[in-house]
Amino acid sequence: MDLRIDALTHRYGETEVLNDINLDIPDGQIVCIVGPSGCGKSTLLRFIGGLERPTSGQVLQLSEPNPDSLNPFTFVFQDFALLPWRSAANNVRLVLEDHGLEKKEIDKIVSDVLARTKLSDFADALPKNLSGGMKQRVAIARALAVRPAVWLMDEPLSALDAQTRELLMDDLIGLWTRQPFTAVYVTHNLSEAVRLGHKIVVLSRRPGQIRKVIDIEIPIEQRQAGDPELTRIEKQLWHLMKNEAVAADQELLK
Repeated sequence: MDLRIDALTHRYGETEVLNDINLDIPDGQIVCIVGPSGCGKSTLLRFIGGLERPTSGQVLQLSEPNPDSLNPFTFVFQDFALLPWRSAANNVRLVLEDHGLEKKEIDKIVSDVLARTKLSDFADALPKNLSGGMKQRVAIARALAVRPAVWLMDEPLSALDAQTRELLMDDLIGLWTRQPFTAVYVTHNLSEAVRLGHKIVVLSRRPGQIRKVIDIEIPIEQRQAGDPELTRIEKQLWHLMKNEAVAADQELLK
């Protein structure tokens, strides 16, 4: 589903958080949003998902979601947001229970998405018995189950160790390669952004404004850690952000 963010500005009281954000999010692309701490990245994600309304401006849907989409906008959070008393399969099943589907169809969907996220052998496991990477796979499986038109991903890998983060990036790339999806992906990690993003949006420190939009032409399935072109883009991103990142951290400490 194609989206357009049009002249979006937001204030909390006297504090301006976002200023005049204009951005197209094309269908079938992963758009990564980076920027200093406190620049409004997660706030922007909430506006896209309809959890809050901006002070001015709007988020426009330029096309309709696929007819089989059960939930046009689906969030994936860094803290997994799993119910501890429900198994992996039942955490996935939860998002399907209010859609009027028959049990046979729900079971088929749950089985399919667990297989796609390499969790078939852990369907009956409770979250406390799963590693951090497996918990996030459950969260991704849960999102897959409702066939979202747009994934809204808020630092989904930030709570994981470096090795697990690499494996999950490979998993996300594999899922996108098999069936391209639209995603807005918020991250502090520039390596993640250049591995996963078709388009990278750099926000300034608060109030967040778009400083630059970088398109990456390398096909996502061909990207490898250490690729010289990706390294160049990562350095370009850090050059854009470094001074403002330091200033933003000092503001947060006050």
